[in-house]
Amino acid sequence: MTTRRPSSWLPFLRCQQRSQYPYTSPSNSHTPRLIPTKAENILETGPSPKSRPLTEKEREFLQSAIRVNQAGELGANLIYEGQYAILKCDPRLKPLIRHMWDQEVHHLDTFNKLVAKHRIRPTALRPLWNVAGYALGVGTALLGEKAAMACTEAIETEIGGHYNDQLRTLLDMLKDDKDLLQNGELKQLMDTIREFRDDELEHLDTAVEHDSKDAEGYHVLFNIIRGGCKAAIWLSQRV
Repeated sequence: MTTRRPSSWLPFLRCQQRSQYPYTSPSNSHTPRLIPTKAENILETGPSPKSRPLTEKEREFLQSAIRVNQAGELGANLIYEGQYAILKCDPRLKPLIRHMWDQEVHHLDTFNKLVAKHRIRPTALRPLWNVAGYALGVGTALLGEKAAMACTEAIETEIGGHYNDQLRTLLDMLKDDKDLLQNGELKQLMDTIREFRDDELEHLDTAVEHDSKDAEGYHVLFNIIRGGCKAAIWLSQRV
């Protein structure tokens, strides 16, 4: 089924093509990937050589971005976990939600490692996101599969936009520094965000293809969830 993209998604259309890296479900984590993802390469090869230390502004951005992205991926994991708990008996939706959830598990695992690597304090609101994320996933799934897809659309629209904002900031930081554009922590972070952003947009497309816009009270549901996600991002950056 082919769906026409709304004009509000035009910023996303300027993105590069989605990354084509094999992904192994965490449920089959004993099976090694044949080709590591960019994010795994970043974590496994250790720090890249840098021409200079990060400035205070760059270091603050790095820490803030990793902290808020960890919180966002935690929330996404719990949303999909809640949806899966309700819809896992549906033979059509079970593999769909499991696939998206597996990708979010990979995202969260990557940012957990980056938090440890850079010794970044996670958001103090993590216990709240634990409860709110799971409750949102369960609640929208109980409203029906279209409502669950509307939730996915709202969340991934906001996260995709958030990742794009971070990429623009990083590109602006790096545009006059060719050394950092080729290597270094900020370039590594940019590659990770770009890869994960493409996954989130895939989830957004999947939700629309599965009739998210036909959910009862779609506009109210979409705007409430997206507004809540925006507020969570703002708080996680600061608390």
